[in-house]
Amino acid sequence: MSVVLSRRRFITIAAAAVGLPLLLKAGISQARPVRWEGTALGAPASIQLYHSDEAKAHAAIAAGLKELQRLEAIFSVYRADSAISALNRNGVLDNAPADFTTLLTHALSLARISDGVYDPTVQPLWQTYFRHFTGSNPTPTGPTQRELDATLALVNWRAVEVDTDRQRIAFAQPGMGLTLNSGAQGYITDKVTDVLRAHGFDRMLVDMGEPRALSTKPDGSAWRIGIANPADPSRTVTTLEVVDKCISTSGGYGTLFDDAGRFTHLIDTRTGRTAPALLGVSVIANTGTVADGLSTAMLMAPTERRQAILRAAGGIKAIYVTPDGVASTVEA
Repeated sequence: MSVVLSRRRFITIAAAAVGLPLLLKAGISQARPVRWEGTALGAPASIQLYHSDEAKAHAAIAAGLKELQRLEAIFSVYRADSAISALNRNGVLDNAPADFTTLLTHALSLARISDGVYDPTVQPLWQTYFRHFTGSNPTPTGPTQRELDATLALVNWRAVEVDTDRQRIAFAQPGMGLTLNSGAQGYITDKVTDVLRAHGFDRMLVDMGEPRALSTKPDGSAWRIGIANPADPSRTVTTLEVVDKCISTSGGYGTLFDDAGRFTHLIDTRTGRTAPALLGVSVIANTGTVADGLSTAMLMAPTERRQAILRAAGGIKAIYVTPDGVASTVEA
């Protein structure tokens, strides 16, 4: 079997006009939607904003995409030349980019708040599952408990050393690995939003893997964002109206290691076992940085800890969905 590495789309932008070209007709004074579509960290990405000046729209989006490229060079675990890949390869990273230390510090704080339910050092576990299911004739029962136990010994957020004065990040134990995939897309969404806002845009929907709405649409209505059905990500189970908020969704169905769907890309760092495929959670927060990692933490958190984690991490609401619809909601 080939493991699907690209994230499936968990969220649909109900307000967007699909396939709308990046084009504005000169001479039209009324603001019109301008849309770009592409990828960010391997996931579908888009920018939708409103303006009547074609040149200004092009310039703003070009600047936003330049920022995306800069940050992918830091956070992409799929690029050998990225900062995070260098850290994973060498166990230490000198002259760490400021964006790296900022997001990593946030991730380690979330790990502390969640008592390690969210742990950015989960990468060795992910690699164990990946190697198993991409090997020749993998057993359908997945890695052995002995393999998982050996890998779990390398997962420890407390063993990441961040020295902001020396711009240095290091692992305290050989063989460790880091991923900020549950966080980087939200962070990049925020940074690209800042770039577009600096170019004079105040109404937009920026989605670098996690959609963030800035203000309303020009007619004053909210952006409508649909949450996917875990059994069929092309279908929506519920739709949210969003103004000045970000929504991040996590679900095991995003990447499946096996054809039966028993093993997913979201891994419980307490046991080494993966999250169920047919459960998703969407977190609403003021920023993508907060919402992104928190959605993973909320998916893995025990029921009795969900509200405390959501509140302490700065989230607003978490919505749990199954193929049957909304299963439960947690308010901060």
